[in-house]
Amino acid sequence: MFSKILIANRGEIACRVMATARRLGIRTVAVYSDADKDALHVNTADEAIHIGGPAPADSYLRQAAIIEAALKSGAEAIHPGYGFLSENPAFSRLCLENNLVFIGPPTPAIEIMGSKSAAKRQMEAAGVPLLSGYHGDDQDPARLKQAAAEIGYPVLLKAVAGGGGKGMRQVSSANDFYEALEAARREATSGFGDDAMLVEKYLEKPRHVEVQVFCDSLGHGVYLFERDCSVQRRHQKIIEEAPAPGLSPALRVAMGEAALRAAKAVDYVGAGTVEFLLDDSHDFYFMEMNTRLQVEHPVTEMITGKDLVEWQLIVATGEPLPCHQEELAIHGHAFEARIYAEDPDNDFLPATGKLVFLQQPATSTHVRVDTGVVQGDEVGVYYDPMIAKLIVWDVNRDRARQRLSQALADYGVVGVTTNIPLLRRLIYHPGFADADISTDFIARHSDALFSTRNLPHPDLIWLACLYLIQRRTMTAAPASTDPTSPWNLTDHWRVNAPAVFNETLTIAGEELIVQVARVAADQYLMTHNDQSCVISGELHGNELIAVIDGHRRRAACAADDSGITLFADGESLVFTAGQPDPGDAAPESGGGFTAPMHGTIVEVLVEAGATVNAGDSLIIMEAMKMEHAIKAPSAGVIREVFFT
Repeated sequence: MFSKILIANRGEIACRVMATARRLGIRTVAVYSDADKDALHVNTADEAIHIGGPAPADSYLRQAAIIEAALKSGAEAIHPGYGFLSENPAFSRLCLENNLVFIGPPTPAIEIMGSKSAAKRQMEAAGVPLLSGYHGDDQDPARLKQAAAEIGYPVLLKAVAGGGGKGMRQVSSANDFYEALEAARREATSGFGDDAMLVEKYLEKPRHVEVQVFCDSLGHGVYLFERDCSVQRRHQKIIEEAPAPGLSPALRVAMGEAALRAAKAVDYVGAGTVEFLLDDSHDFYFMEMNTRLQVEHPVTEMITGKDLVEWQLIVATGEPLPCHQEELAIHGHAFEARIYAEDPDNDFLPATGKLVFLQQPATSTHVRVDTGVVQGDEVGVYYDPMIAKLIVWDVNRDRARQRLSQALADYGVVGVTTNIPLLRRLIYHPGFADADISTDFIARHSDALFSTRNLPHPDLIWLACLYLIQRRTMTAAPASTDPTSPWNLTDHWRVNAPAVFNETLTIAGEELIVQVARVAADQYLMTHNDQSCVISGELHGNELIAVIDGHRRRAACAADDSGITLFADGESLVFTAGQPDPGDAAPESGGGFTAPMHGTIVEVLVEAGATVNAGDSLIIMEAMKMEHAIKAPSAGVIREVFFT
């Protein structure tokens, strides 16, 4: 076994690899960019070496710098994690040239499976089922459009060198083909340095089911069953589960054996994932093979009891797989929910900011949190906006779903917008509960899944008001030169009049007034919209303990620049106190745009003098591994372009 390894990655996957290495007595070396100098993975490692600037191209993609760091530290092997250089054959080859073990598959396997077209040809020869499509070398746009017409719309454009939903566009008609092709090629060039595309038939309401395979250098291979990754947005997974619901034992074996044929066709070694599309008839088709550890590998670990990172280390040393196929079995059910800094109600726009408050569910044999951040960290523009992976396990799917519900209810993040409310609505949806899932699940149920302007539950309003009262009580005396002075009391005492006052909350831009009457020491009668309650309680740091009409409740509160966020029973309320400050209103103008976030302008689509219609794309901006189109709000003529 290795004595020291370098992890050529960052965030939660670097921390995940380090956890297994530490358990096995292996020392770890981290690498870090300027943006990550205080990151969790840097502080977790035994050693850490700086490799460049914050942008991936200046740090985590600098192959020579990473090799130099490994040699300098005395590491014997490099674990690439996922993303960055994990599926880069040139980096795998560079490791070998420097007598460093690449903890991954052989270079030829990466090269074949890294090209979707070459992989399709290899799979066809191996008898793995394929979707109809065009995988040829002729990349002329007219040839690709002709292929789409021959296949029949709708089709899916996919980057040959792609993955993770990047460089992928669904095309519904011939009229949309060229625009979609240009967008997919831009994204593919940015993400992979290769704009070659393939065209495939787009299945209506398919499921995305993938099989975890593992092979050693001695010719042995096993499959560790399957994961259902159908719940996606922008072709990227947000909830995964294992095993896939509704698969018969025969289908499970058929998919597992097909996945092993795919791996053995390229002499695979290590951890890999063979991804399939599964239709309503339970026919399955090869989509691609990821030649690395997957983001969602924890659900497989939870149902098999196997540490896949440990297996990677064992196989990389040339040892045989730890067990045979007949020794593997499925135990219970597991879910993984990806916690992202993003706004689902704004087309999943990634969010940036400081994690002012971070409350994670308690971990146990049933609940696991894989993360690379701590409270106080910044979510910046340079890397993927995933904050953590929340993984739960129980004896069956229903009980595991309940575990996930409770764990999400215990999660609290202030400082950036997250997808946690959407995840909770997803798992409560009847279709998800019944496992009626497909890759278009979110689109099919968008009306039910995306937030509406409903008023918050009255209990959240009462708790918010009590928090404001208790916060004033706690801050008044310490701020005084005489903490014992009766003038520091905040009980709203009046001469010959009841202690009645108003609390004003601003929620989603709307002002809400609650009448509060002090009825006893630290006890209040609150009234709003003909509803009322008697409430009392105490504030201990961020935790508010309250009794509402005899019902004891707990809430967590934290403030940032956007206001105060209150978490209680899985619900959250963002509010500001007192009169809202609207700031300086921006004057209306006939032009001028504000970017939705920091990013890089990758293409300007118009020039001065051009006539545009409402909704036309003007500029393409790239940020956090995504493209954002800046569109015209109305019809008009471009007077001047200020961006290059």
